[in-house]
Parts: sequence; C-alpha cells; structure tokens
Amino acid sequence: MESTRLLIHEIYPAISGESRFRGWPCVLVRLTGCHLRCTWCDSAHAFAGGESLTVSAVMARIAEHGHRTVLVTGGEPLLQKGVVELMKALLASGKRVLLETSGTLMNGNAVALAEVPAGVHRIVDIKPPASGIAESAMDWEGIQVLGPDDELKIVCADQNDYAWARALVQEGSRLPAGVPVTLSPVQNGLEPRDLAEWILADRLDVCFQIQLHKVVWPDAQGGV
Repeated sequence: MESTRLLIHEIYPAISGESRFRGWPCVLVRLTGCHLRCTWCDSAHAFAGGESLTVSAVMARIAEHGHRTVLVTGGEPLLQKGVVELMKALLASGKRVLLETSGTLMNGNAVALAEVPAGVHRIVDIKPPASGIAESAMDWEGIQVLGPDDELKIVCADQNDYAWARALVQEGSRLPAGVPVTLSPVQNGLEPRDLAEWILADRLDVCFQIQLHKVVWPDAQGGV
C-alpha cells in the first residue's frame, strides 16, 4: 500500500444522501478528476487539485472518523487505478464500501466495472439526455456485470429525461435483471413532486429519492 498513491480531493464524515444506504453515517472519500462535464454537476470542485496520498494514509484518515460505511466517489473514482487497492483494503478492514461511478466508457488506464472488488456496492449513475452526455458514452456492456447488491441511478432534469428513463426500465434489455433502479430529480431543476407523480402514474417499478444531504445542508458547496 505504500507504493500506491491516490489523488484525493477530500475525506470527511457525512450522511449518505443517496442509494439504499441513504441516511447512514459514513466517511466520504472524494477522488480528484473526472472525464465528464454533466450539465448539472454538483462536484465540479473535484475536477482538479487535491492531495497525493498513499493508500495507507487514506486508510488512516478514514479510521480517524470511526464510521463503518465508506463512500468512494469523485469526480470519477474509477479513473485512478489505485482505487482498487483502496477498496480491497477497506473490505479487509471490515468496512462496508460504497462506490459511486458514472458507468461510462473511459480511457484504457481506467478501472472497469467488472474489476471492482467483490463485496463493494456499485452505484452506477446512468446519464439521460439533459446531462449532456451522449448515450453512446455509457458502458452498457459493463453495466451488465452488476448484480442485486448494486444499484442503477438516473438523475432527471425534465419530463424528457423521465420518459427516456422509463423506456430504458420498461425495455429491460440494456439493464441487468434484479438490479434496483432509482430515479431522482435534479436539485433546483425538476420538482420532486412532478417526478414522484409520473412514477406513480406509470406504475414504474423504480425507487424515488431526493438527495438527502442537500435537504439537510442546502447551502453547502462541499464537505457534505
């Protein structure tokens, strides 16, 4: 672990705001760097900067906070190969490990979804049209490796995004069976009530969620 280094943007205690683990206290480890520029990105501060740390140093900082759950995110955490070693170390130490990733095709030096260590909960953020990310950028083949302990998340900015997500869920062929799908509204973009009512009207078998941490800390730009 001493030779592997990661560019870390921030490490802090947080309340998990999304996924089936929303509401759980965790340590959030945000890696620097992202190859995407989503129109509603809420973590652009992580595109650059950060501190180069060994995996051991990252583990020590995580241990200072004392929470069982660790959320690894970015930016795009899978851009850094060393994140695999970090996740293995976290699992070996008894941590519950969550990984938030875009699930998009990346350069050859990136970590594929299939390379994520067994036992890590992969939370994959599928990008709808209003994100500004082309549908062809999604790693549809890689998404097929997900299992029932993983999750798919789609953030909707408008009704067109919802219709796209609905078609994707109902079609079923590009999403792995048994993997839960969550829809959430873009904060300050789509009214949560509208999205909830569309889901109910269509009897869509998905989970509705809002970003819990942004409800608790609506004005914070980082550290939540």
